[in-house]
Amino acid sequence: MALFKKKAPAAQEPMDLDAVMKKFDRESNVRLWEGVPKMVVTCILAAFSVFCIYVTLFATWLDELRLTSFMAFIMLIGYLVFPAKKGMQKVNHIPWYDIILMVCGTGAFLYYAVNASEIVARFRITTPELIIGIVGILCLAELCRRSVGLPILCVAAVLLVYALIWGSTNPSILARLTETVRVLFYSKEGILSTPINVCSKYIVMFIIFGAFLERTGIADFFIQIANALVGRFSGGPAKVAVVASAMEGMVSGSSVANTVGSGAVTIPLMKRTGYKPEFAAAAEASASTGGQIMPPIMGAAAFLMAETIGVPYSNVVVRAILPAVLYFAGVFITVHLEAKKEGLRGLTKEELPRLKPLLKQSYLLLPLLLLIYLVGTSTRSIAYAAAIAIVAAIVVSLFNKGHRITPMRLLEALAAGGQGMITVAAACGVAGIIAGVIGVTGLAYMLFNGIVTLAGNQVIIALFLTMLCCIVLGMGVPTTANYCIMAATCAPILVQMGVPMIAAHFFVFYFGIVADLTPPVALAAYAGAAIAQANPMKTAFTSTKLAIGAFIVPYVFALNPAMLFIDTTWWEVVLICITSLVGIMAVSAALEGYFLKSMRWYERIVSAIGGLLLIYPGWVTDCIGLALVAAVLAVQIVGKKRTALPVG
Repeated sequence: MALFKKKAPAAQEPMDLDAVMKKFDRESNVRLWEGVPKMVVTCILAAFSVFCIYVTLFATWLDELRLTSFMAFIMLIGYLVFPAKKGMQKVNHIPWYDIILMVCGTGAFLYYAVNASEIVARFRITTPELIIGIVGILCLAELCRRSVGLPILCVAAVLLVYALIWGSTNPSILARLTETVRVLFYSKEGILSTPINVCSKYIVMFIIFGAFLERTGIADFFIQIANALVGRFSGGPAKVAVVASAMEGMVSGSSVANTVGSGAVTIPLMKRTGYKPEFAAAAEASASTGGQIMPPIMGAAAFLMAETIGVPYSNVVVRAILPAVLYFAGVFITVHLEAKKEGLRGLTKEELPRLKPLLKQSYLLLPLLLLIYLVGTSTRSIAYAAAIAIVAAIVVSLFNKGHRITPMRLLEALAAGGQGMITVAAACGVAGIIAGVIGVTGLAYMLFNGIVTLAGNQVIIALFLTMLCCIVLGMGVPTTANYCIMAATCAPILVQMGVPMIAAHFFVFYFGIVADLTPPVALAAYAGAAIAQANPMKTAFTSTKLAIGAFIVPYVFALNPAMLFIDTTWWEVVLICITSLVGIMAVSAALEGYFLKSMRWYERIVSAIGGLLLIYPGWVTDCIGLALVAAVLAVQIVGKKRTALPVG
């Protein structure tokens, strides 16, 4: 959203959404361009999108040429868009030092692009190339600081220092530096490794598709259809937030953007119907964060996962369906229990949109449905599927007068897609540096030995330690970079301990995402709190409680991969879904303190134990868990009947 400001939804309370985005989403802290300079920058960003589409679909360039050209463009537009720090928002102004950084960063990658064949052939670099490589790495690091944040650079810097001082037996510091720069800048084991390759090949196409789909008015359609479906029920606005965020998550993988986009409408409605501000903000944040695990367009890390484990993206999408449904079911159950506990009403008939007129707008879903079909059935690449879906979005918009994609909107959509790539590419580039250092220095092997020793060959302990690593790392590192690091370190450890490869990668993927909700750094929760005018830390803790499914489901598919359709039958899948859903419901009730009525402390403990046993795979644990949950339910039913009996 940064370059082209969206109009705030009519239903929102007075709130500067742009200020919220700038505070919690670095992508929104951009330079202000007006008039002719704005048009020039817009055209450059749009040209970058067109370049990416052409290279992805038609060009047959050498990988080093394709990737360095992509990164050169990123350097150019990155410094045009992002200022050095917040507050540097003078209109139509770019300082001299940013021009130098832009020229140096772009020039470094262009030098490699022009000389790619020669550099690859000789397998060594000259002294001028050493300097050029250092300049390129530093310019990328500065762009990453501006667009992504400082924590990921701290991780990269510590690892680079380790590589230069302890990571090599060569006594010459110059030789160590030269080899490090060669690996990180001039080989496909560093900046130009899998993250940037996937970013330039696939992610860019889906970001551009999302920009076009957004301009068809589909986000407002999702909110309206969710209102019509569940708005009338108890605590309706919170349920609307869950359903709308699940649908919006199908086309956007940004937790903060989803929280602000739909939360501008749903959070004020939740507060108006009686939800506490912290709960309203947490409900929206936890539902919006789930967008990164919701097929068909998941977070950028999902594309990296497909490439890393060597399976088609459609394979990842199919396996992600059941965990995503269980996650959103868990959030939905919790907001329902909260509504019942507080006696909250739904929206009135007058406040609800009519379903029949909305169904006439269901043609807006055609590009998304076409994308799902092509990803699942086409023998062509997923980039081709995204390109066809972009064309479909343009065609669909022609039937929606208020959101018709005119030539100017076409330019703006391409520019928005180009701008959306900067942060992802910067994060992927630095993640490549981190993964490259880990691979070259053997740190992954050292971590493997450490976790195996601590776990004592107990898979559940290894999973717990991996979860802690993901959450701690995710407090300052974007999901994409978090996944890259954990995929290079902890995922192989889980595989060695018997967890199927795809389940291990899904595990680290999930826990990298929930870092957006877990305090002390919970950006999605804090963004929701700003809209709700709620206490940020209370909101973060409430978000963690609401998203309990995201902490439970990964253990389910890691210990019993049937949920991911691995070596299973249909009845095993049905059974694990039922037991997991009942288990999540029991745990949610225990955390909420309400089932059919308010729960006593011992009922909450029994319900939590029963729920966890149901979630843990196995016939014995399922039977014991079901018995415990049934006992709590029976006590609740009896207690509710006694409460309902008339006195005297």
